[in-house]
Amino acid sequence: MFIKTISNSKHETFKQCQLKYKYKYVERLPEPEAANTDALQFGSYIHKVLEDGVRCKTVAELVEISNEVRGSYRINESYNGKELICFENFIKFNSQLEDVGETEAQFEVDLDLKGELTLNGIIDRVIKGKEGGYLIIDYKTSKREKTKVDLFMDSQLQGYVYAASKIYNVPFDKIVAAHFYPLTGNFVHVKYSVGQINKHVRKLIDDAWKIRKKKKDEFRASRNEFCNWCAYKTACPEFNSPDNVEKVVCELKEQKKRLNEEKKKSNASDK
Repeated sequence: MFIKTISNSKHETFKQCQLKYKYKYVERLPEPEAANTDALQFGSYIHKVLEDGVRCKTVAELVEISNEVRGSYRINESYNGKELICFENFIKFNSQLEDVGETEAQFEVDLDLKGELTLNGIIDRVIKGKEGGYLIIDYKTSKREKTKVDLFMDSQLQGYVYAASKIYNVPFDKIVAAHFYPLTGNFVHVKYSVGQINKHVRKLIDDAWKIRKKKKDEFRASRNEFCNWCAYKTACPEFNSPDNVEKVVCELKEQKKRLNEEKKKSNASDK
């Protein structure tokens, strides 16, 4: 299965379950409508408000932006009021930073010397310091916060540091990587060693080649601790009969077809 680029999301999905990787990134099937995406919807909504409101000085300004974008997301009633907590914590956090920096920084950088494989992604925020260093911030709306020890093992941040080093031409030790948790206001940051980043890059390259060598029917399901949060659980042979799996996959393929047709019509009407 040839791939030219890999992202942290693709890499983590492949490590968790190869069948999920196949559904999501090879066949590009939409998630079943019954899947619980409440946390994802809330997280995407908060990310959007903080991205658009990075220069805001007051909660009221963030609320105004929130009113404009909220309709694009399906926010469960259980999250009502939590957005205000996020906004208040963000305003306090933002006031301590020297610069606004760059938001939603998209990147694609080479992983190998031959340029056969690249790493891509989007960093929530990148801020350049006065002494030439960089601060990378990833917003997290999850209830489960990571400690500094956890962050030392965080593959996403390691990938961001590698990318930032390539893009801004700075050594790894001049880059601080952090999680900011809008729900609590907590800010957790780390620095990685050269050895850590190089080890992570080698792992990315090795797993990318494993994906390349696999045939479409060789992506197998893996039963593990991530299954309870998997949107494709109803299409998994570990939990359903072959007939039910086939039925769900067919339905998802039809749903994908409908979504593609709707997108084409929408694009045509915009021209």
